[in-house]
Amino acid sequence: MNEVDVREAVTRAHHEEWARVVAALTRRFGDLDVAEEAAAEAFATAVERWPADGVPANPGAWLTTTANHKAIDRLRRENKRDDKHKEARLVHDDDPPEPLGAIDDDRLRLIFTCCHPALAMDARLALTLRMVGGLTVPEIARAFLVAESAMGQRITRAKAKIKTARIPYRVPSAEDLPARVTGVLAVLYLVFNEGYLATGPDTDPLRHDLTAEAIRLTRLIRALLPDDGEVAGLLALMLLIEARRAARVSASGELVPLADQDRGTWDTALIAEGHRLVRERLAAAAAGVAPGRYQILAAINAVHTSARDVRDTDWSQVLALYDQLVRLDPSPLIALNRAIAVAELDGPDVALAAVNRLEDRLAGYHAYHATRADLLRRLGRGQESRAAYDKAIELAGNTAETAYLTRRRTQLP
Repeated sequence: MNEVDVREAVTRAHHEEWARVVAALTRRFGDLDVAEEAAAEAFATAVERWPADGVPANPGAWLTTTANHKAIDRLRRENKRDDKHKEARLVHDDDPPEPLGAIDDDRLRLIFTCCHPALAMDARLALTLRMVGGLTVPEIARAFLVAESAMGQRITRAKAKIKTARIPYRVPSAEDLPARVTGVLAVLYLVFNEGYLATGPDTDPLRHDLTAEAIRLTRLIRALLPDDGEVAGLLALMLLIEARRAARVSASGELVPLADQDRGTWDTALIAEGHRLVRERLAAAAAGVAPGRYQILAAINAVHTSARDVRDTDWSQVLALYDQLVRLDPSPLIALNRAIAVAELDGPDVALAAVNRLEDRLAGYHAYHATRADLLRRLGRGQESRAAYDKAIELAGNTAETAYLTRRRTQLP
């Protein structure tokens, strides 16, 4: 095996085994710092030894064993395990793990610990990407436009909060699991959204690294909780959006709206997988299982990706799904997106009236002004449309979106 093959093997092992190694060490030693450092040292050792020794038959087992030895060495050096019983646990870790929570899986425990509601959302995001995703601190800092030192402190504080608040390392009980899963999915959706449409002006407009990581982690949750409808719904939603990535930014760097995208460049494999998941959830709904927010959003995206041409879009079905979603989530953002479907069915004047009613709650949101600008343009109200475009451009951070809005504004008569 040549050097390139070994490097690819290490990269693959990092993607597949990082969370498993960190989770196993966290369960054994009860310390996220120890687990993180030992896992990182194990992968660094792999980079050094695998080119000479060869890639082991079971990379995950090799990495876990090596990380365990690294952790034990660290704890002994720091004199943190003087007690004879604890010393024995370091050398002889043969006790069967105690089942904790509704599902006994180390990785799931790690995810629920990192996404615990006692932590602030920004801390949950950072900690999940570091401990579960294996991203480095500089990578996470770049993703969310935060200084590396500040991101490092954020992760350190989050781990300290887990320790001082005695946040349990376990999967929630069966009674608490649905509510806690919702929090985990919210974290993964935020990661995906930042990649789907990056908010900062000094970063790539689309962050494939973040969307890919969010999808990978959601697949992991799906494998661990295969019967959870909202997990399946979120995965389907991500896949159907990610399928359109190649068509979303033009060669000149402008965002390309859904109506103008080259549908021939969409990823048919991702669309097929997303549609299959949506059909599974529709079958469950037919059997009396009410769909949740992510499932309905996935169904809306399934309608869009089913149309070979924008003119074939079943807008009445899209609107019916938004009506169902509004009953679950009466947020102004959902109402704004619903108005876009209304414009296709009832005309831009009806949609504009609905959008205007959202001003008090969305005045600081660029998409509100961009939607108004487009509706006003369609109604021939050029001066008002120009003012709305100006406001949208002022508030938009994404470079591709800003370029698109600027061009649309200059095209007004």
